Amino acid sequence: MKVILFGATGMVGASVLIECLDDERVESVLAVGRKASGVTHPKVRDLVHADLLDYADIRQQFRGFDSCFYCLGVSTVGQDEASYTRITYDITIAAATALAEVNPGMTFCFVSAAGADSTERGRVMWTRVKGKTENRLFTLPLNAYMFRPGLIQPRKGVRSRTAWYNMFYAIMAPIYPIVRPFAGAFMTTTEDLGKAIISVAAAGFDKRILESSDINRAAAGPAGVSRRVQF
Repeated sequence: MKVILFGATGMVGASVLIECLDDERVESVLAVGRKASGVTHPKVRDLVHADLLDYADIRQQFRGFDSCFYCLGVSTVGQDEASYTRITYDITIAAATALAEVNPGMTFCFVSAAGADSTERGRVMWTRVKGKTENRLFTLPLNAYMFRPGLIQPRKGVRSRTAWYNMFYAIMAPIYPIVRPFAGAFMTTTEDLGKAIISVAAAGFDKRILESSDINRAAAGPAGVSRRVQF
């Protein structure tokens, strides 16, 4: 696979990139963002682009890629609905639209969140915006999958850019091994999330929206995939 990755400098994106480097199915990764990924590897090429709402001048560089792993996101802390919508919805749809125009039918894996509201009418702002983003992605000529992880355990040294998240993960670290066997439906790891995204892009999955339990199943590889979804 030739992969375009958005959000390589964030916790989830960095984890996905690590798994891409270790997976033989991934031939190359184009990391797109406002700053370089910081990773030096034969598979990786950075494409630094300041305006993530406009791809007119770089769109042709997307040609020939078959998958996009979209991991760009932001915490709701300190965000009003307008600013959160701009980052979560506007920037995502701008990228997806540009990719669909250049590579119609490409696989688009969007990292959403548990609780995303597909009705777009819930009381919680971020759930509505996530749901709206998912719904719009499904209307584009893309082979789209939504990943809705709940609690994510960081693995392989990956850290969040949000300080209080890191504090929370540090507090939870001794607890993860205890609760994981009983909470598989609600939690996953950064490693399994990365593996699941690659697996779904490579072989498809029997759902278009993957919750944590589905993510863990997909991470298991071919044994976790029953069939490719048909349009």
